[in-house]
Amino acid sequence: MQKLRIVYLGTPDFAVEPLRRLLEKQRACDSCGYEIVGVVTMPDKMINKRGNQLLMSPVKQYAVEQGLPLLQPESLKDEAFQDALRSWGADLQIVVAFRMLPESVWNMPRLGTFNLHASLLPQYRGAAPINWAIINGDKETGVTTFFLKHEIDTGDVIYRDVVTIEECDNAGTLHDKLMLQGGDTVLRTVEAIVKGEVAPIAQDDMSTGELRPAPKIFRDTCRINWQGSVDGIYDFVRGMSPYPAAWCELVNADDEAVALKVYAVSKEYVQHDKVAGAIVTDNKNYIKVAVDGGYIRLDEVQLAGKKRMPVADLLRGFSVEGAKCIK
Repeated sequence: MQKLRIVYLGTPDFAVEPLRRLLEKQRACDSCGYEIVGVVTMPDKMINKRGNQLLMSPVKQYAVEQGLPLLQPESLKDEAFQDALRSWGADLQIVVAFRMLPESVWNMPRLGTFNLHASLLPQYRGAAPINWAIINGDKETGVTTFFLKHEIDTGDVIYRDVVTIEECDNAGTLHDKLMLQGGDTVLRTVEAIVKGEVAPIAQDDMSTGELRPAPKIFRDTCRINWQGSVDGIYDFVRGMSPYPAAWCELVNADDEAVALKVYAVSKEYVQHDKVAGAIVTDNKNYIKVAVDGGYIRLDEVQLAGKKRMPVADLLRGFSVEGAKCIK
């Protein structure tokens, strides 16, 4: 039986795990029914001002280590790139954490192109599904494989696999859990396609309740609103940690505003009469911020121009006496 020819498209760490799982299975089993014939990833990035040092994407690093053919187009609409892609003769393409593809690319293989998305579609369509699932206080999320079509993240679903969101998870730990599950789900999807056993389901036919979007996150999106509840602010901070990181401003005793990134917090439920944003501290070990229903205790923070640190370290060189958090 002729093997299915697969082209893999991806860039960051999240995209390495599924590629690794596919390649390891291919090399361990001659009868797996598919082969990775090439990889497409982003061009190398300049990492210094002189422009003489380039950084490879994680997917490129892995592809080079494994001796896989590689393309790094500046533009996915470039005719030379599309000709090179076509020359690989792919039956199927897989996209994981890559750019939006033009139809001339995703519609090129005879079996189409499927994508791995880090949510249980149709929930959290968009650029930041991991962050928003935590910010919204969800207890579970997952990964979905689906065939691409014109509208972003709306194609017919192949498989969905659930991942639990623990109370202690942040965007970083959930990213890693979904990455590992994604490797399993992509491999399972390819094996089903090889066997001709896929039965895609239209997202419009799936009952999921009110749909929540996952739009791109900007700096203003990351600002903490201290008017919120204990649970809401706790979920917001961990949903932004470690990247892009929630932030606020402190106004010190001299009325100077200082930007502060907040990476980790803990919750304290208690009745109090303080205004939202008021600070309670011993100036040695802890900073607590008054919010609706209790306090948010700052655990790990970062001043502008400084490294990330425990709050006790911050208090050794920065006084918050008389300061308050501002919206």
